[in-house]
Amino acid sequence: MTTPGQTFTTRIDLSADKRTTAILLLNQNLADTFDLMSQTKFAHWNVKGPQFIALHKLFDELAEVLEDHVDELAERVTALGGVATGTSRQAAAASRVPEFPSGVHKGMDVVTALAERYAGVGKTTRQAIDEADKLGDKGTADLFTAVSRDLDQSLYFLESHLQG
Repeated sequence: MTTPGQTFTTRIDLSADKRTTAILLLNQNLADTFDLMSQTKFAHWNVKGPQFIALHKLFDELAEVLEDHVDELAERVTALGGVATGTSRQAAAASRVPEFPSGVHKGMDVVTALAERYAGVGKTTRQAIDEADKLGDKGTADLFTAVSRDLDQSLYFLESHLQG
């Protein structure tokens, strides 16, 4: 049986210490991104109000983008020789994303709650780019850059509903 801190050998030319640090960084961001994805699906299922169908579809599209990144983050962990801690329970236990507020279902209130969470994960993802760069792990930094770009675009979509 494997454990979250276990590593496997790889021919990737990063030192074991740097790989271990990158794995921890990736697993933290995996937890945050997985949690954000599940909260976006929660919003998709439970949003109410006159803009229901537009928001229902938007939230589903945003969750699909996150789902792809969850897979990429987990696979990067394993490529570096780590164990991806990506079950829903593991993600919930490790996530830095605040829980979706209870009783929030009205369209723009849901958009606001999601926008706050996307902004937070965007910030920590940009910090992860810098941390991966300091490790000399350009592959992980590039992955975080792609995630960051999509989070920013998703935040733009959400904030556009709140402006005007």
